[in-house]
Amino acid sequence: MLILFINNRCKRLNRLGLHRLVLSKAGSKVFSIKPRNWSEKTHTFLKHCVNAGNVDACYTLGMIRFYCLENRGSGLSLMAKAAMKLHAPALYSLAVIQFNGSGGSKHDKDLRAGVALSARASLLGHIDALRELGHCLQDGYGVRQNVAEGRRMLVQANVRELAYVLREVTPSASESLMVTWRTPMTCQRDVTALLSDYGYRIPVPEVQPVNRFLREWFESGKGKLEEGLRLCSHIGCGRPETRPQEFRRCSVCGKVNYCSRGCQAMDWKLKHKMECSPTEPYAEGDAGVDLNNEFAIPNDAV
Repeated sequence: MLILFINNRCKRLNRLGLHRLVLSKAGSKVFSIKPRNWSEKTHTFLKHCVNAGNVDACYTLGMIRFYCLENRGSGLSLMAKAAMKLHAPALYSLAVIQFNGSGGSKHDKDLRAGVALSARASLLGHIDALRELGHCLQDGYGVRQNVAEGRRMLVQANVRELAYVLREVTPSASESLMVTWRTPMTCQRDVTALLSDYGYRIPVPEVQPVNRFLREWFESGKGKLEEGLRLCSHIGCGRPETRPQEFRRCSVCGKVNYCSRGCQAMDWKLKHKMECSPTEPYAEGDAGVDLNNEFAIPNDAV
């Protein structure tokens, strides 16, 4: 963390580094923390940024407190604070919590709240939230079923995904190629597959700092998962279960589990599509598992 380095090494910049305006404008990469470097001093720095009104700090510290430090109430409060300032990742994270009933029992799931939060995040350009909303509409999950509108949103999510890839590879070509994709995909064709299904090699999106922190926190042993709890199988997520069988698993192989449709879709195209294969009925050796708690893999693999 650059600002902490400055504060420790350069006394002349110490006051500037802790100035309220500087803390309020710090970007998300400033909070790229390694679990091995987590300390009370780091925690205090994040709290200073939160008090200065930094939205990314609210989201980052909220996620860390909720999932790593198991301070559910404070974590939710901080994420809600960021969401109120239209922070798309915070809105989507709250949606995932509502869909799963994270921090509580399965009876604490609030599907309608999850749909509403996903809708708000999707309007702010969050692709996973848009994909989540599309599946909810298509399946009638927490909202009145509307297959046509759900598929339209899934197509829109894929178009946004393509636009993101084009911006990363050839920024100048994104606008012209967007038109050629938008035209056929918004016609009457039933197209909802991921871009990888069209033969495109999609680069792995950059993992967000807080998601990397979550995964490394548990994989390094800094944080310990209780017996029976698992991490989301998508490498770019890092969310852990807060109770057994909280996440939904692949209905084909039963070997992977996901906190959301967004993570399932991303992991499918990155690696699980090549690994997934039917296995022996896994319920026999999995006493107490809710077999309805699964993510189906449709033919178009959205």
